[in-house]
Amino acid sequence: AEMEKLLENIFRSVNIALANELAQLCDRMGGISMWEVVEAAKTKPFGFMPFYPGPGLGGHCIPIDPYYLSWLARKYDFETSFITLSARVNEEMPFYVTSAVLRAVAEQPVSLGESNVLILGVAFKRDVDDIRHSPALRLIQILTENGVKHIKYSDPHVHRLRVATAHGEFDLESIELTEEIVEKQHVVVIITDHTLFPYAMVVDKARAIVDTRNALKDIPHDPQKVHLLGSGRF
Repeated sequence: AEMEKLLENIFRSVNIALANELAQLCDRMGGISMWEVVEAAKTKPFGFMPFYPGPGLGGHCIPIDPYYLSWLARKYDFETSFITLSARVNEEMPFYVTSAVLRAVAEQPVSLGESNVLILGVAFKRDVDDIRHSPALRLIQILTENGVKHIKYSDPHVHRLRVATAHGEFDLESIELTEEIVEKQHVVVIITDHTLFPYAMVVDKARAIVDTRNALKDIPHDPQKVHLLGSGRF
């Protein structure tokens, strides 16, 4: 039963890592959208299960189980190389997202230290209040350690947040997502695609958006303003 649960979670970890790695390749190649690739592959009537790229994995199971199994396997002189590598790919995604945020700031007439960055969603998945191992926490940590001083977040399900960085811990409170708030941000980063977010308003008022979930797929928008993970121009 324990091995079955490990298989279930690690199956997701490995396949999400594949989607994340191919998303980075699509961005490097340019002109290829990983989201369109997955949608095309879904038309196959059998033998394919869709997995999507994102900012990293969260929750109590999927980020941890590959390393637990790796530890267990070493007791039997066995190395789970493939499984461990996929976990590392997923762990590197917040760094990849950070690079996109920093580039979006650099395109504007503002210094990194004076830029305003708003994170949309800090729970580890849509429409929940669980922040365990959320990639948003890692992203805020990395941005802070890279010199971004003005970071806010909005999450209708998570009202308070404590973030640990190399410079110490600090507390944040979720802010109301208003037009005035969005207009003041240099970059809005969609990490968790909660259904309660007013995406049309965000698209209309934001200067630049980093979308890691393809949350804006049904919202008309300027592709020059939206940096979509895996779109070929992230």
